[in-house]
Amino acid sequence: MAFMEKPPAGKVLLDDTVPLTAVIEASQSLHSHTEYIIRVQRGISMENSWQIVRRYSDFDLLNNSLQISALSLPLPPKKLIGNMDREFIAERQKGLQNYLNVITSNHILSNCELVKKFFDPNNYSVNYVEIALQHVSMFFRSEPKWEVVEPLKDIGWRIRKKYFLMKIKNQPKERLVLSWADLGPDKYLSDKDLQCAVKFLSSCSHPYIYKVTFATASESSALVIRPFIEKGTLRDLIYKAKPKDPFLKKYCNPKKIQGLELQQIKTFGRQILEVLKFLHERGFPYGHLHASNVMLEGDTCRLLDLENSLLGLPSFYRSYFTQFRKINTLEGIDVHCFGHLLYEMTYGRPPDSVPADSFPPAPSTSVVTVLESILSPEAMKNGMPTVSRLLQMPLFSDVLLTNSEKTQFKIPTKLKEALKTAKECIEKRLVEEQKMIHQHRRLTRAQSHHGSEEEKKKRKILARKKSKRSAFESGEEQTMKYSNSNNSAGSGASSPLTSPSSPVPPSMTAEAATIPSPPPPPAAPPPPPNLDVPMQPDSQPVNSTSRGALLSSIQNFHKGALKKTETCDYSAPKIN
Repeated sequence: MAFMEKPPAGKVLLDDTVPLTAVIEASQSLHSHTEYIIRVQRGISMENSWQIVRRYSDFDLLNNSLQISALSLPLPPKKLIGNMDREFIAERQKGLQNYLNVITSNHILSNCELVKKFFDPNNYSVNYVEIALQHVSMFFRSEPKWEVVEPLKDIGWRIRKKYFLMKIKNQPKERLVLSWADLGPDKYLSDKDLQCAVKFLSSCSHPYIYKVTFATASESSALVIRPFIEKGTLRDLIYKAKPKDPFLKKYCNPKKIQGLELQQIKTFGRQILEVLKFLHERGFPYGHLHASNVMLEGDTCRLLDLENSLLGLPSFYRSYFTQFRKINTLEGIDVHCFGHLLYEMTYGRPPDSVPADSFPPAPSTSVVTVLESILSPEAMKNGMPTVSRLLQMPLFSDVLLTNSEKTQFKIPTKLKEALKTAKECIEKRLVEEQKMIHQHRRLTRAQSHHGSEEEKKKRKILARKKSKRSAFESGEEQTMKYSNSNNSAGSGASSPLTSPSSPVPPSMTAEAATIPSPPPPPAAPPPPPNLDVPMQPDSQPVNSTSRGALLSSIQNFHKGALKKTETCDYSAPKIN
């Protein structure tokens, strides 16, 4: 059923989880206000950057919109008088830069639509709620039994995924949730295979997978309907939140931070690991585990959004595991995401940073042992443990599961091959991105080291040593030249040492040898003494020196270098 339009030609599928960074490059004063020129960059490539111009009023508007998060954001206060002074503008620019740094470093805020529109209006100017309503309305034309109760505005973190509360006309009390999502950058299934895979979800069942009532897909998006539960997800339980509230309000700054009880951690963790193991054994790609994708029915956890990997949507924790090259498979991603989930269940909040060098006190040391095996620096260097290995750890090994619900999850052979190929493509893109990030990090580290003050001092010291060495070698070379010059001057003939003569040119003929030699040139001045090089005493006597010079002159004689002469023979008789 093709109820949605094809994507336009040349459509760019952005990965919304790629972090944005922003640097205020300059400011300019125009009449009664100041504009700030901001350089925004997506990811690590400088080529993927652009400039935006924002006034203080734009920052203020964004800050007011983000107040729903209940976070205390460091926006500089307004000033009505003296706000055009240079010193004030420079100080405010520093404050606004700090404000941008706080927003872009917050995992939830940096992924919300408000922030994305502020930094990148060209790519996030579309109203996805209206688009989703259009697609849902077209769907209802062919499926009239469904009816929209109300839109569930911003209950999820994804910009291109929208939710609606539904009901069936002949069952008005039963509530369902419809989710509509655009296709993502990791969509590698063909349109035919995608439609088959999405429909397969509505036919499968598992004790720890949340039931899909209806699902369909087209060339550009997908639509899934599930039952609605008032208690909400596992994250709603942890944060004591209302499921229908906006994502920023529910999870950004909870009023009370409190983890779950140890038995809940053990039971929920075991159930989630069991369903992950099941999916891995069946070759079904997932990679989207987090607390909001785990639905709670009593004391049973059920996994949500299995369609995300089929649609090519990026993971909630993608910006974390792209930093670590050992997390390069979807199985490894699931384990890494389980570490984040276990941390939230234990401490009632996400980890401050990953990897975590230490962990706060937990209800049991066995919890910390599991966390260390996933989120510690050693785990990031050595790789993630398998799900089977986690199930054998003391925290989960003694948990008894009593759910006897029947499992139905038989993937058609042709679809299984398509899923395998798609999984390999997803992992390949991940490895390529990790490689680029690793190279960029090495280059940045080298440049930072090269530009440090300590390194500059080292280079200055090395330059001085090299300069001294060059001067020393130059002096040595000059000394050798003077020595060679003296030796050459004394190798011409056995003349007195007080007046060394020039060597006899090899081109002199026997006739020319009878011509008296010109007076010898004045002796060359002695070379300057080199204090660094000790002078060697001359151990040869005077006679042996003169004899050596004469032998050297004879050995250097070449007959071929003599000038040719013409002989005029007048001895023959003249005949007139």
